[in-house]
Amino acid sequence: MKLQIFTVDAFSSRPFEGNPAAVVPLTEELDDETLQKIASEMNLSETAYIRPTGSGFDWVESNHFSLRWFTPVSEIPLCGHATLASAHVIFSCLGNTRNEIKFDTLSGELIVRREKDEQLVMDFPANAPKALDSKQTLLLAPLVEASTTSLRSKVQEVRLCSTIKYLLIRFNDSVTREDLEGVQPNYSEMMKVHDGSLVKGVILTAVGDAHKGGPSKYHVFSRFLGPWYGVNEDPVTGSAHTVLGPYWSKELGIQELFCRQCCRRGGDVTALHKPETQRVHLKGVGTTVINGHITIG
Repeated sequence: MKLQIFTVDAFSSRPFEGNPAAVVPLTEELDDETLQKIASEMNLSETAYIRPTGSGFDWVESNHFSLRWFTPVSEIPLCGHATLASAHVIFSCLGNTRNEIKFDTLSGELIVRREKDEQLVMDFPANAPKALDSKQTLLLAPLVEASTTSLRSKVQEVRLCSTIKYLLIRFNDSVTREDLEGVQPNYSEMMKVHDGSLVKGVILTAVGDAHKGGPSKYHVFSRFLGPWYGVNEDPVTGSAHTVLGPYWSKELGIQELFCRQCCRRGGDVTALHKPETQRVHLKGVGTTVINGHITIG
């Protein structure tokens, strides 16, 4: 049996940048074990599976699809870059004529629309992080230390989003992009001091140059660490920006944030916080790198 498969560099207009995701359009339902094996074989941070829903089966005219995301080791409840990659495949590779499509996911219904400049806008739930209580502070202190290493003395605030189990660690405003990129998390120690029950991903973040009158357009710099998902560092993480969006929007007093996720590949995300609806609109582009087939038996 052969399945069509694409790899897309999400949040990048050029190949070999942004965050790669595999996207598999399904023509029939497959069991979870097979879906996990394919994701493990691809060994990317996420492999997405899409399928039209409803009575018809039409990639071109349908505006409603099911969407699931798998890391190399498990299914996850939310993934932004693989959602963008999936929408990119539907619009740009499978010839869908709609301007807006809906995905049924473990995080509820997600809407993606395309704009004239090929930008894709994803409508996601906002995941505002909350301050730690005393028990959480004590429990997660070793994880904070292992995640921040040389910059641990410049940690200003730690918050937790229990909904998607992301820990946000904010550095003080003296920390530059170069400082953030220079942090070398101790991944083995992170796994040793925390079992992933309370936290499945760590966001390291600092205010961007734009807020400090610097040369770049960015309001927010960040990195995302996820060794519990089998990926030490994710290049560009849409779901992390559902946390960063509401947090930094409140801190900086602006709704639209230009964000840069900083790592070797990296990428740009525009996050528009909608506090009245508790949603975050994430905007970016995708680039198809591979179009082929995978044989599964």
